[in-house]
Amino acid sequence: MNRKNIEVSGAIIIQDSKIFCAQRNNHGSLPLKWEFPGGKVEAGETHHTALQRELIEELEIEVEMNEDIYMSVSHEYDFGTVHLTTIVCHLKGEVPLLKEHHDSKWLPAEELNTLDWAPADIPIIEKLSKENLEDL
Repeated sequence: MNRKNIEVSGAIIIQDSKIFCAQRNNHGSLPLKWEFPGGKVEAGETHHTALQRELIEELEIEVEMNEDIYMSVSHEYDFGTVHLTTIVCHLKGEVPLLKEHHDSKWLPAEELNTLDWAPADIPIIEKLSKENLEDL
């Protein structure tokens, strides 16, 4: 059986030395797990354009994105393999409005591991916990 490959972009949104964490809703895959906001990359989109679209749709925010990819990981779930590409972003001013998520928090990098993250996000959390956010 062919495994479904899912390309996803995730935003590492940094403001005031804290990172925006979003909790998935309680229905669908990975209920109530924490994640970096973002979503699937559609045909014809880059990771950057997909992320820009998803952040407007899900949180009604616009961000400034770093050109470089922060980190990419792949994780095999029962529904397919997720290829998550993360990009560091900075808010342009709006406060995120939760339209599809259950909850959100702003946390310093060293406290990210206190949340119950989706498995694909965990290697990114581990790397971020060693970073100086001011340098990103």
